[in-house]
Amino acid sequence: MNLEFIFKIIDKKEWQEAKLSGTYGGSKKDIVDGYIHFSEKDQVDETLKKHYPKVENLLLLKVNAFKLEHLLWEQASNGDMYPHLYSTLDVNYVVDEFELPLDDEGIHELPEILKNYQFSRPR
Repeated sequence: MNLEFIFKIIDKKEWQEAKLSGTYGGSKKDIVDGYIHFSEKDQVDETLKKHYPKVENLLLLKVNAFKLEHLLWEQASNGDMYPHLYSTLDVNYVVDEFELPLDDEGIHELPEILKNYQFSRPR
């Protein structure tokens, strides 16, 4: 478990709006669930496949978890522990953002920092 950085998959338009306002309140699903869903580095690939298959115009945000006061690690239905933020996200805590383009088969291409974490894809 890497506690320093967590990752958020976000629609490009939602992220642009968040940057203008200074805070991100979450996706529709986040709002319904009552917290903002994040992933650890090694969970991003699985999260993309399960919740965002063939979805275009996505970004991956790298967030400094040490800055987040209302972050809890909770067990998901698959048994893994996932980071959940029970507040809005201050955009200043995002340290990097990456495009998540689709390849010819409709699979998201992960940024270089996650290449070693593509466990379920052939290398």
